[in-house]
Amino acid sequence: MKTKLFARLCAIGFAAIALEANAIPVTFSGSSGSFAASVSFDLIGGQLKVVLTNTSAADVLVPTDVLTAVFFNIAGNPTLNRVSGISGGNTYLNGAVVNPAGTVVGGEWAYLNGLSQYSANSGISSSGLGIFGPPDLFPGPNLSGPVSPAGLQYGLTSAGNIVTTGNAAVLGNELTKNFDTFWLDGLPLGFTLASISNVTFQYGTALDEGHFGGLNGNGIPEPSTIALLGLGLVGFAVARRRRA
Repeated sequence: MKTKLFARLCAIGFAAIALEANAIPVTFSGSSGSFAASVSFDLIGGQLKVVLTNTSAADVLVPTDVLTAVFFNIAGNPTLNRVSGISGGNTYLNGAVVNPAGTVVGGEWAYLNGLSQYSANSGISSSGLGIFGPPDLFPGPNLSGPVSPAGLQYGLTSAGNIVTTGNAAVLGNELTKNFDTFWLDGLPLGFTLASISNVTFQYGTALDEGHFGGLNGNGIPEPSTIALLGLGLVGFAVARRRRA
């Protein structure tokens, strides 16, 4: 009887570990000089929530200061469905607000998998970068420029950006300050946030205009930790059984 009870406890323990591992958002952060960015991944209601943020405190003065894409690898390379893209900050043009925070910006951003870029198979981008095209756009109206992820428009300026400064390309494009939130669904059975790795942040409108990697700074336990916890539960059950 006790053996069965502890076997159940072990099963519950494994399930709890898996659920806890999958419930904690995973955040990748990186920096290079005055540039800094982060991206968080979270599972909510069966959908993948992706928050891309330009965390730099520096002013944005030229196009290569604008965060335009994030690349990441998902184990198994699943094809996910584009649900929405929402701006987290105001969008500015020549220092004036053209769209407030919370605007649907999906028509200016794209998602694509099946890639082979920076050791990643997936990416979200406001610029074509020679990779993304019109079929890859999230749902939403075309707010600026061509009906395609192209150019600088709707890229992310920094948290510390002074919206009235910058060269003609920066001031003359509709740019969103700080962060955007994207939603994807169609996750494969058994998907966990642990399957996400190899994050790279891209700046500007071409792949050679600047990028750097992001490190996982928090989130789910490492697989080894999960294994150790599981072995601990099994060992505990075995010890109890021997005593019984």
